[in-house]
Formats: sequence, structure tokens, C-alpha cells
Amino acid sequence: MTEKFIIDRFEQDFAVVERENGEIIDISVMYLPENVKAGDVIILTENGYIIDEKTTAERRKSNVDRLKKILKGGAE
Repeated sequence: MTEKFIIDRFEQDFAVVERENGEIIDISVMYLPENVKAGDVIILTENGYIIDEKTTAERRKSNVDRLKKILKGGAE
């Protein structure tokens, strides 16, 4: 089974990430793909961390849609 994480932010040499269960942990950036950025969803595989491009894109679109709705005065 693979585990997914969401990159929240970077602090010095660590990425602060949220696990699927909501737990917040730090991961050394030396283990992450070079092009990873805040908001990306990463997956821990047997070969290391990879960016889940599909889930990242879906989350970004969802966040933009929610923001647009809020700015129009709509409630969720």
C-alpha cells in the first residue's frame, strides 16, 4: 500500500507535510523530488517519494473553484 502526503510548506531543510490521517510530520527535502512545491501531493513508494500529478491537479482545481465561489459570496 502506498501512502500519500500533502506538502504544506518548507522550513529550512524540511517539508512540513500532512499525512492522510491528518498527522503533521517533517520530511527531509533530500528525500523529495527536486521540483516538489507547496500544495503538491506526494506518494511514498518502495523507490522513494514521487509527485502524484493527477491528485495534485485535482486538489488545485478544487481549491480554485472554492475560492471563486467564496469571492462570489456563495457559501459551501
